[in-house]
Amino acid sequence: MEINANFTDNAKNDFYLVLRAREGDQKAYADLMHRYKDSIYFMVLKMVNNKEDAMDLTVETFAKAFEKLDKYQPDFAFSTWLFRVATNNCIDFIRKKKLNTMSIHGMTDDEGDDKPLQIKADVLNPEESSIKKQQTQELRLLIESLPHRYRNLITLRYFDELSYEEIAQQLDLPLGTVKAQLFRARYLLGNIINRFNRDDI
Repeated sequence: MEINANFTDNAKNDFYLVLRAREGDQKAYADLMHRYKDSIYFMVLKMVNNKEDAMDLTVETFAKAFEKLDKYQPDFAFSTWLFRVATNNCIDFIRKKKLNTMSIHGMTDDEGDDKPLQIKADVLNPEESSIKKQQTQELRLLIESLPHRYRNLITLRYFDELSYEEIAQQLDLPLGTVKAQLFRARYLLGNIINRFNRDDI
């Protein structure tokens, strides 16, 4: 694979880390994440203006980038490619959030009279409930295959819906450790789910 002759030393270092990561070198993944997690987080925070969303989207960015690492081509610096992944991820998130939000201003009918605001009941029909219950059970089974500390973090964050701060307090861990371990837990869980889905095909 030809490396771009105009790459800076940093870009060259990133490229060699990508090659090592593709070979399964966990330290190379960690080095890439350590190098860019803060700059990705602050860029994402500017776009979504919410710290927890920004942290989740930063984690998702690395998970997506690492999953698609074989698609990265060294025509551009890895950092350029990574920031593009982060930007696209944010745009998708903002778009979905807008779809789930309805403005209550200007709610008038053709005659200009106020229309009653109708909100769809957030209740699943019996079939949807059954499917959701089955998916939750399957997810819990997959989570059981994670190492204990990761299993615990995923349960607290996504089933008990605790904030990062609450998890740190409950487990008596530094906030940074909670965030880093949750990233690792989600990455491992993503790999397990991908394997599970492939086995189903």
